[in-house]
This record gives sequence, C-alpha cells and structure tokens, in this order.
Amino acid sequence: MEGWRDLLDTPQLLALAAALGWASGVRLYATVFLVGLAGYLGWVELPQGLRVLQHPGVLAASGFMTFTEFFADKIPFVDSVWDMVHTLIRIPAGAALAAGTLGADGQAMGWIAALLGGSLAATSHTAKLTTRAAVNSSPEPFSNLAVSLFEDGFVVFMLWLAATHPLVFALVLALTLVLAVVLMIVLVRFLRAAGRRLSQFFASGRLPQGSLDVYENPDRQPR
Repeated sequence: MEGWRDLLDTPQLLALAAALGWASGVRLYATVFLVGLAGYLGWVELPQGLRVLQHPGVLAASGFMTFTEFFADKIPFVDSVWDMVHTLIRIPAGAALAAGTLGADGQAMGWIAALLGGSLAATSHTAKLTTRAAVNSSPEPFSNLAVSLFEDGFVVFMLWLAATHPLVFALVLALTLVLAVVLMIVLVRFLRAAGRRLSQFFASGRLPQGSLDVYENPDRQPR
C-alpha cells in the first residue's frame, strides 16, 4: 500500500495539520476518533506520528469520549462548563496532533506544526467558548442544540475538505478565522453589556428597600 506521504504533497499535509489543530478546539475527541477510525479501516495511511490513534484502545477511549461530549455539548450551561474544563486539554492536543502530522520531516517542522496547531486550536476553542456563553443567555434551549449540531457537521466537513481539497480548505479556514475573531469581539462586548445590565438589576433590586423605609417612617429622611 502506498504511504500517506506518497499520496499527499506538502500543501495537503499542511492542510491536514491545520485541520487537526482547528478541529481539536471544537471537537477534540471526535477529531481523534474519526482520524483513528479512518486509519484503522484502511481508508488512509496515517503519518507515523498519528498511527497511535488507530490503536483499538485509543479508538475505544476516544469513541467513548466522543459519545459523552456529543450529549454534554447539547445541554445549556453544561456545555460552557465542559468547554472551560477542556481549555487545558484542547489546545495542547491540537498542537500534538498537528506535530504528529509533520513531525516525520524533522524537529523544526514538528515545532512549526505544533505552533500552528496550538494557535488554531486556541482560536477555535475561544470562539466556541464565547459563542456558547452568548447563546446560553437565551432562555430557550433550541438555539444551543442548533449551534452544537452545526459544529458537529462543520468539523466533519473541514476534516474532509482538508483531505480532499486542501486549497479550498485553506480559503475556508482563513474565512472561518476572520469570522471567529469578529464574532469574539462582538460577543465579548455583548457579554460585558449583559453583565452590566445584570449588575444594575441586582443593584436596583436593593434600592427599593431603602425607599420603602421612607414611606413606612415619614419622619425619617434618607441620608
């Protein structure tokens, strides 16, 4: 069987490394499981640094965590807690997966890939975390479910696109990153405004108690 490096040129390998880094920030366990499953079933010949993902034990663990995350990510507020806990997991994992893709070319390429993958994972994770926090401010649960399902499909699409059309993937990834930055700026402002309104609500909730004292005791004047 031809090796992966015989089938993919440098742009394709770079696209794969970028896709693994980016996808890890959104759906780490699904990314590990899908890539490992593709290698295990013989659909692709994984690079040496990623072949551990097709080990049955790794597939069982990543499959279980994919199942768990699928449902945890659909529950409002549980998804935000899940994302916060995984801040320390997704980013280094994205760096490791990207490095595993290009690490065979030498230590320098491994470090370059790790920096690329870690940065992409950090960006996509932050955008996801911010978006979910804003979505959870809505009282109905359907928007959360819709966003989660969209993320599921988009991760699968981006992994497929990186493997089959790397140049198109590069364009889509660039647009996605620009949108993520803009979205984070807008949503951070929204969350700050929501936080100020919430603080004002609690502050105004205490003010009427002082006002009632004046009406109950007409001789008492407010200081």
